[in-house]
Amino acid sequence: MTAYKNYIGGQWVETVSGRTYPVYNPAHKEQVVGEFQTSNAEDAGRAVTAAREALPEWANMPAPGRAAVLYKALEIMGRRAEEIATAITTEEGKPIADARGEVRRAMNIMEYAAGEGRRMFGYTTPSELPNTVAYTMKRPLGVVGIITPWNFPVAIPVWKMAPALICGNALIFKPASSTPLCAVKIAEVFEEAGLPAGVLNLVTGPGGQVGNALVEDTRVNGISFTGSTEIGTDLYANGARRLKKVQAEMGGKNAVIVLEDADMDKALGGIVQGAFGSTGQRCTATSRVIVEESVYDEFMDGLLSRTSALRVGDGIDPEVDVSPLCGPGQYEKVQEYIGVGTEEGAHLAFGGRALTGGEYDAGYYVEPTVFTDVSPDMRIAKEEIFGPVLTVFKARDLKDAIEISNSVEFGLSSSVYTRDISRAFEYINTVETGMVHVNAPTLGGEVHLPFGGLKSSGVGQREQGTEAFDFFTETITVYIDHGEAARQQARFI
Repeated sequence: MTAYKNYIGGQWVETVSGRTYPVYNPAHKEQVVGEFQTSNAEDAGRAVTAAREALPEWANMPAPGRAAVLYKALEIMGRRAEEIATAITTEEGKPIADARGEVRRAMNIMEYAAGEGRRMFGYTTPSELPNTVAYTMKRPLGVVGIITPWNFPVAIPVWKMAPALICGNALIFKPASSTPLCAVKIAEVFEEAGLPAGVLNLVTGPGGQVGNALVEDTRVNGISFTGSTEIGTDLYANGARRLKKVQAEMGGKNAVIVLEDADMDKALGGIVQGAFGSTGQRCTATSRVIVEESVYDEFMDGLLSRTSALRVGDGIDPEVDVSPLCGPGQYEKVQEYIGVGTEEGAHLAFGGRALTGGEYDAGYYVEPTVFTDVSPDMRIAKEEIFGPVLTVFKARDLKDAIEISNSVEFGLSSSVYTRDISRAFEYINTVETGMVHVNAPTLGGEVHLPFGGLKSSGVGQREQGTEAFDFFTETITVYIDHGEAARQQARFI
């Protein structure tokens, strides 16, 4: 069994306590991926100290110089792409094709962020005062805590870290406890790329100790978090009390509306991919489908036919469509929600079973599941399940469908399938989500555009796009009086 260490101040080190914990392969739950450090607040404090010491040199390096390190990391990640993708599937469970896509997404983010090394723009503006130059500039935020979830253990950390690094910040990276191997791989990439010691520090272990220590440490200037709404809102409030800059990307309950004029084949392909790809363990996964009554029967025939054709198994097999859930906690949660759905009176139209026998006994497998006869007040219609469970609603018309879509506390991503451009724009202008798709799945987004949601799906500045660089910097306004005479005019605030 391989034992992995924390990465602090450019050194691979054990925790202060010497304690470790095992991580298991969700497709083969007796197979140990590795032993990892069970860090505590003292370990987090050591990482913060290392980051503070490394910050001045990195922050003062010209941004194009920082970009050179990111471009080198991009080259290394490309060379190690298959190794990293295999680590994702082995540790998190998703199909290997999805894991490869995740690595490509991380590389896209690195490339985009590195390009910002020559675009750290401020702006100049005429001053109302004589002999005065006025302009703005960007300054690094400082030391930043990066707290990430298990479902995208490479892409999400990189889409936080790459913008933070190009802006000149020093980082403490706290990955999800169940996916620390991917975090080690990321740290190795940046170490090989020549990132100065202490600029990136990796601390594995429980979020209750490490995450809280980062929030409470006055030397930490900002926190970038992705995870549950409950933890994210508490973290945001605690950070605000300490005057930290915080961004929190949280849950989703994403809906697709299928109108009567939709391209049904296209809609079904996007919905099945959105609901069951990566076993539904995406914040942008399709959790609800709202179908106009006139095409409901046609839609359901196609949905059940396509869902029944999905192959469930170990994600390392390239022929598999749906892989195991990430671990016992998520396995039990999904089964509990399936039970809740039947108790609430929803019709279990497909699936709903924990798979057993043969290879299924070795992992955490649940069938792709479809519920119909669902009403908006049911728990399965409102709460984030984070598994391969899809709820289907009927709607009278577009207005009714949008009301159902907006009836949840979340507002991350949504989609409509229609050929009517007027109805598409009516939807775009009234749906309550931060990302809106027309004739496309609810999934993902592009690295040069903002990622994030409304309502309980997010708080603070958005990730990706230019907003990412705004979060990881402070804007400084500069006034330079270059006149020789003393100024007599009054200055006003």
